[in-house]
Amino acid sequence: MARTKALTYVVALICLQGCAGMLSWEADSYVVQSGDTLYKIAWKYGLDYRDIAQWNELDSVDFIRAGQTLRLSPPDGWSKSGRSKTTTASGSSTPRRSSTATPRTSSPPPSAWRWPTSGELVSRFGQGTLGGNGIDIAGRAGQPVMAAAGGQVVYSGSGLIGYGQLIIIKHNDTYLSAYGHNRELRVSEGDRVSAGQTIAHMGNGPGKQPALHFEIRRNGKPVDPLGYLPGR
Repeated sequence: MARTKALTYVVALICLQGCAGMLSWEADSYVVQSGDTLYKIAWKYGLDYRDIAQWNELDSVDFIRAGQTLRLSPPDGWSKSGRSKTTTASGSSTPRRSSTATPRTSSPPPSAWRWPTSGELVSRFGQGTLGGNGIDIAGRAGQPVMAAAGGQVVYSGSGLIGYGQLIIIKHNDTYLSAYGHNRELRVSEGDRVSAGQTIAHMGNGPGKQPALHFEIRRNGKPVDPLGYLPGR
């Protein structure tokens, strides 16, 4: 039975891979919608939330407003050191410090990642839907979905196409994790969670089969979760 469900899931993934490009966006700017967070916008476009904050000289990553236009690419002279250059009237370049609310620091990964749920691995990094940005774990509808490491919930909702009901957790300045295709969300934005805490209940993924889509991103870029999760 489990093998049949896994096979059905794989077939659904193959059918949906052709649509994966629809889940990738390229844009120079974005108009903030009601309910958006900087983390959600950064996740959608595969960017580091700190970069967007610096490019737009935001005082805080927590305060954006509906109708605000955010640039999604760096200004001329910008570098990840957190400084950009402006040209004076005389033509000389002078440094301008970007927002101090989002310093460019590199934090190590959490010391102990946990599997976010139990079940068969049915899609590996680079192979599945959603651009192959994570892994998919099959299970049963309603089974617990747990935080893979401690951190703060920075997104909880259904505003990202293809992810269904989604939770994003910030573990530190460098690492975020995401949990998609949930049936029920148990935490809200701003909540602090611990490793192993139940944050959602599994819903249906591709092919209407119960599954969790799980991602880890480092500085805004997807990385293979199997390089962080313990062997099993």
